[in-house]
Amino acid sequence: MVKVVYPGTFDPVHWGHLDIVQRASKLFDKIYVAVAKSSKKNPLFSLEERVKLFREAVEILNLSPKVEVMGFDSLLIEFMKKLNVNTVIRGVRLFTDFEYELQISLTNYKLGEVETLFMMPSQELIHISSTIVKDIAKHGGCLKGLVPPNVEKALMEKFQLCGD
Repeated sequence: MVKVVYPGTFDPVHWGHLDIVQRASKLFDKIYVAVAKSSKKNPLFSLEERVKLFREAVEILNLSPKVEVMGFDSLLIEFMKKLNVNTVIRGVRLFTDFEYELQISLTNYKLGEVETLFMMPSQELIHISSTIVKDIAKHGGCLKGLVPPNVEKALMEKFQLCGD
């Protein structure tokens, strides 16, 4: 069985993340989505909320049981050792993403011989980021096509906005 970990903060999960998971599900037997606690980033959603939102999105796409969503609060390589997985998928959108992700991938390899595969979201989704999604939601903008319905609802509740 070929397994891979797809780590991130996913605050919140959006269609770009899900595009990568969906495409990776055609390449791997099992994908562990590893939602990082990442308190230094001061996430909008708690770890539990982010795990729940990602799990619901996986259900919407009918990717269970091939995709399993889990939270973690440790070094990624320690989390991966527990799962007996040595390959990571990282999503990259821009060159600046790649520079940062390359540093992390080289460090993970040095620390635990973890291999990193880089995937880009599909062209129509490459512009989406969690930061942009939160900014749009905060100002009451339309999130259609950016996030799944469950995430849109959660963002509206978080920012106390009315639905249409």
